[in-house]
Amino acid sequence: MAFTSDLDQITRAAAGDAAAVRAIVNRYSPGVLSLATRMLGDRAEAEDVTQETFIRAWKALATWEPRAKFSTWLHRVALNLCYDRLRKRREVLSDEIPERADTALGPQDALDQAQRVNAVEAAISALPERQSAALTLCALQGHSQTEAAEIMDVSVEALESLLARARRTLRGQLLDGRNAS
Repeated sequence: MAFTSDLDQITRAAAGDAAAVRAIVNRYSPGVLSLATRMLGDRAEAEDVTQETFIRAWKALATWEPRAKFSTWLHRVALNLCYDRLRKRREVLSDEIPERADTALGPQDALDQAQRVNAVEAAISALPERQSAALTLCALQGHSQTEAAEIMDVSVEALESLLARARRTLRGQLLDGRNAS
């Protein structure tokens, strides 16, 4: 059972077992990095958030209480760090939009696919933070609605409302983009 395994590894990691720490990082860092990348839209910044998430987890392991799944708590820490960075961005927002590296150079099909992916990512990024987080956790990271609600510290009903608004807004934005081209 993953939950028991987590608890055993957390206990061992808190006691200084380096192998247990590595196992926790190896198990959860891809999901945390994926969440941060989708929330922030910047791989380097997402890597910083992932590192900070595990540093905070490491510091809290000795006092961590298993009220929720460890992965839920860890994703909550990462999401809060993403919210902090997004708030800081707004505070120093300038007229310039940072360029993104274009790694999808190639044939026309690859270009078309990259444009569609970029349109969806831009539409998700343009959503209000909480709607973007709900959609990222459920639709892109595969968390159940119950887990996503725990991560976001909202009720399942509130999460469903956020998802419905996010999907409605996305649908409208993507259809408008299709009609405009």
